[in-house]
Amino acid sequence: MGIRKKNNKNPPVLSHEFVIQNHADIVSCVAMVFLLGLMFEVTSKVAVLFITVQYNVTISTNEGSEETPVNFFHHGLKDLATVFFYMLVAIIMHAIIQEYVLDKINRKMHFSKTKHSKFNESGQLSAFYLFSCGWGASIVLSENLLSNPVSLWEGYPHALMPFQMKFYYICQLGYWLHTLPELYFQKIKKEDIPRQLVYVSLYVVHIAGAYILNLNRLGLVLLVLHYFVELLFHVSRLIYFSNEERQTGFTVWAILFVLARLLTLSLSVLTVGFGLAGAEQQGLDLTTGNFNVIFVRVTVLAAICTTQAFMMWKFINFQLRRWREQAQLQQSLKKKQAPSKSKAKNKANGVNGSVSANGADSPRARKEKSS
Repeated sequence: MGIRKKNNKNPPVLSHEFVIQNHADIVSCVAMVFLLGLMFEVTSKVAVLFITVQYNVTISTNEGSEETPVNFFHHGLKDLATVFFYMLVAIIMHAIIQEYVLDKINRKMHFSKTKHSKFNESGQLSAFYLFSCGWGASIVLSENLLSNPVSLWEGYPHALMPFQMKFYYICQLGYWLHTLPELYFQKIKKEDIPRQLVYVSLYVVHIAGAYILNLNRLGLVLLVLHYFVELLFHVSRLIYFSNEERQTGFTVWAILFVLARLLTLSLSVLTVGFGLAGAEQQGLDLTTGNFNVIFVRVTVLAAICTTQAFMMWKFINFQLRRWREQAQLQQSLKKKQAPSKSKAKNKANGVNGSVSANGADSPRARKEKSS
């Protein structure tokens, strides 16, 4: 059973329309090839590179009198194969959510084309942000990053990661990279593609940067914080589409958005600007994954500050545009109410023999003149 419903008119095989309509089925077949590769000894070694997390390191820890082996992971070039496979998984999940959830709601709500595309975007991102925020928060709590914020920079470089943290970064990169082919599959307008490319590039660069530079703990905390605020925005937009009078969520989001930007800058400066600057291990060492040099620290802080400033600029423009639209809406409502009030006043002036608004005589006055 295919994921996408087929139209009555079947497009030519391997045409653009055929690929777009059946892209989820095609990608599912490709992913199935990797899974089937695990069944055969000849291909299992290659299939494992794509499906499982690589670069496993076992370290023994002393808990009481017993030594317990603990598995950790570090990053490497083989992670590109794993990211590719989970990018395919993200494309499949995108199609499932679109067809079995969002399309059914769209048919009931009868949205316009503009609202239809925005609703689909917010629906997809709400599902992703909810999943990523919950998963990331559980890792933050299990690693005690909130109760012990010093661990954000203490013991750097954090080259070894637990399985959940590494798999989280793999899935994040896979998801954001899957949005690039989705621009083609979803037939995004040409004028909207540059905005989407900037949006996706910022995510990929920051997530990959935190992953490669072994700033995975700081990156995880900042991602959870950012995803929570973005989740609130897209949920508020979904509620707004169902009932345009419900706009309270946007007010709460606006407050939390500004607070999140301030907290992001504070944590970044505290970790990179002060914590790593005062760390014992200084210098560039690729074998241990140590990038604690002043050039890298300044570059990281500059990238974070520039991104936060860009987001605040977009936020201010969004709020100003929203306020202008509300002001124009209120003015149009006042103009519509003004003629209705004048008509009601004219009707009232023509009753009980009073003088009408246009200066015409009442029936009683005309009777006196004739006499």
